[in-house]
Parts: sequence; structure tokens; C-alpha cells
Amino acid sequence: MQAKAILKYARLTPRKARRVALLVKGKKAAEALLELKFMPYRGAHYVEKALRSAIANADQKNADPEKMMIKSVEVGAGPSMKRMEPRSMGRANVRRKRSSHITVLLSDE
Repeated sequence: MQAKAILKYARLTPRKARRVALLVKGKKAAEALLELKFMPYRGAHYVEKALRSAIANADQKNADPEKMMIKSVEVGAGPSMKRMEPRSMGRANVRRKRSSHITVLLSDE
């Protein structure tokens, strides 16, 4: 049985989220939750949030969340907010505030 959760529009760059996602991929869900709780990275909070949602979805499907393993964690780019930053001589730079879509797939196989 599989359970899936998608966290959209996380205000975190995909590159920073992928760093955390690679560390928990392939581990048991309960073990990964414990690791994410004590990770110093900012992305750990968002991946943990998606993982908790996937565990809750598995519970709704009457699967045992204790036996579930993280089959995949995908981090894709979401929309970027564009902000203007004033520069010298009347010019401007564009600052992109990136966001991420985080998908967690759990499996009991």
C-alpha cells in the first residue's frame, strides 16, 4: 500500500530542500521523523511537515504507519516571487524569492 502527500508553495528554495530530502530517502518513516526533528537545516521543517501528512494519509487508508518506508521524496520548483531592488543610477535588480513543491511517497513494500 502506498500513501502520498504533497506540500505546495513552501517558501524554501528547491536546492535547500533537496539537501534534506536526500538524507531521509529510503528510511523508515518513524526513524526519518526523528532525524528531521533534530536536523539543523531549515528545509527539515518542510520535509517533516510533508512526511507527517503522508503518515496521516497512510493511517486513513488503514495501513500501519510504523512499517512504512519512504519510497521517494521529490522536490520541484514552485513559482518565484519577483521583487525589485533599487540600484545605482536609477536601475533595478530583480530578486527572485523561490518556492518549492515537496512530494513524499510512502510504501510498505
